[in-house]
Amino acid sequence: MIKVGQYNTLEVVKRVDFGVFLDGGEDFGNILLPKSSVPAGTELGDKLEVFIYFDSEDDIIATTEQPLAQVGDFALLRVVGICGVGAFVDWGLNKDLLVPFSEQRRRLEVGQDIMVRIYTDKASGRIVGSTKFNRFLDKTPANYKVGQEVQVMIAEVTDLGYKAVIEEAHWGLIFKTEAFGKLFPGKKLKAYIKEIRPDGKINLSLQKAGKGKVDDLADKILTTLERKGGFVPLSDKSSPDAIFKEFRTSKATFKKTIGGLYKQGLIVIEKEGIRLNDN
Repeated sequence: MIKVGQYNTLEVVKRVDFGVFLDGGEDFGNILLPKSSVPAGTELGDKLEVFIYFDSEDDIIATTEQPLAQVGDFALLRVVGICGVGAFVDWGLNKDLLVPFSEQRRRLEVGQDIMVRIYTDKASGRIVGSTKFNRFLDKTPANYKVGQEVQVMIAEVTDLGYKAVIEEAHWGLIFKTEAFGKLFPGKKLKAYIKEIRPDGKINLSLQKAGKGKVDDLADKILTTLERKGGFVPLSDKSSPDAIFKEFRTSKATFKKTIGGLYKQGLIVIEKEGIRLNDN
């Protein structure tokens, strides 16, 4: 079955001067892949991976261009126009994506980079965007375990910290005290379930909890020292940004880890940085 707004693998069934037609099945019939998108050497019977969407005339069409996101995704997209029914955002295709006024939490302006959830409107069948994420999140039970690694996308910055979309299904929060590195809407990264509160809300951490976090970092520090000739110009006096750039961790965890390595006699902590202990 054809999935509109997503990638599909379809067979080439007819060639015409302006492109080729793909087999869209009983629901859609033949679907045009314009000549500009047809890969060189394409023959009848070939199967092509294409993205299916509606063109400016609202006709179903295929393309080999890659959109920035597809139906079901959250994505950071730029507002490129305003019309009488909403705002248009650039999602990487010839036809921009509409975010209707009814799907905007606040009015959008041209030039803004905004987080959008792409979905198919059931009433019209059209592909549209929404900034009202609560409609799509926390609709299924959150069956995560504390300490579980998950993929998240930063959605917005709040007074408490950073709201993040967990596995495109649930809300999570990274408190400011738990954050390090550069976090911004649209950034994708891995995180860990820190706490599932009685009210169902989820707190996240950017690092593993406890001993596992320190052990992983210790291995990474020793490997980096060996790769760099036994010396890294970072110490407990270095800036948090410099430490994060090299080891993707917070300064507090870095200090705790190099302290443990020093006590084991594996490294020497110098004023300029840390060094492998030759002894």
